[in-house]
Amino acid sequence: MYKVFFNESLLTFDQESKPEAKNILYHHESNFDEAFHLLSSSAVKHVNIISVSIDEVWNQFKNYFKLIQAAGGIVRNSKDEYLFIYRLGKWDLPKGKMEEGETKEESAIREIEEECSITPLELKQFLMATYHIYYQKEYIIKETFWFEVFYEGTETPQPQIEEGIEEVVWKKKEEIDALMNNSYPNIQLLVNNYLDL
Repeated sequence: MYKVFFNESLLTFDQESKPEAKNILYHHESNFDEAFHLLSSSAVKHVNIISVSIDEVWNQFKNYFKLIQAAGGIVRNSKDEYLFIYRLGKWDLPKGKMEEGETKEESAIREIEEECSITPLELKQFLMATYHIYYQKEYIIKETFWFEVFYEGTETPQPQIEEGIEEVVWKKKEEIDALMNNSYPNIQLLVNNYLDL
C-alpha cells in the first residue's frame, strides 16, 4: 500500500477496498483528478484507489504530477534526545529540496546542517520515503527521503530564520507525543514508525 497526504486528507493505493475510505477502482489517469477533486471537498478525508497492478498505478501517479524530491532526518544525540524544528506554526523535522547532482544522503546532511546549525552529523540508515501533494499553480508531489542521523557534538542548535524556522529543540522520547498533536500527517507517520510511539 502507498500513502500520500494532501493537507489533512489521505490518498491510498491498494489492491483492495477500504471500508473507511471512498474507494475508486482504477481505470485511467483521470481517476487521479477525481481523487483530488474529492479530497478538496471537506467532506472526504480518505480516498483509496484500487488496482491489482498497484505498483504500476503508483508509478503512473508519480509521473502524472510534477515531482520534487527532498531529504531530511530524525536526528538523535548522545543523550537520546531527538531534534525538532518549529516552522509555520507546526512541529516538523529538518528537511529540504535536493539540489542537482546531490545524493539523497548528501542532501539530508546538508539540509539538517543548514536548518539547525549543527555539525558533524553521522548518517546511520535510510528509514522511509513519505509523500505529500500541494498546489502551486499545479499539483506537485513531494517525495521526501528520511534518514536516521546521529549527532555526537555539544553545539546548541540554531534555527535558520530565513527559512521561517522559529525554534530548534531537543526533545526526549516521552515529550514527542505531545508535539505530534501539532505536526503534519507525514511527520506523524514517520515518527510513529521509527520511534514506535
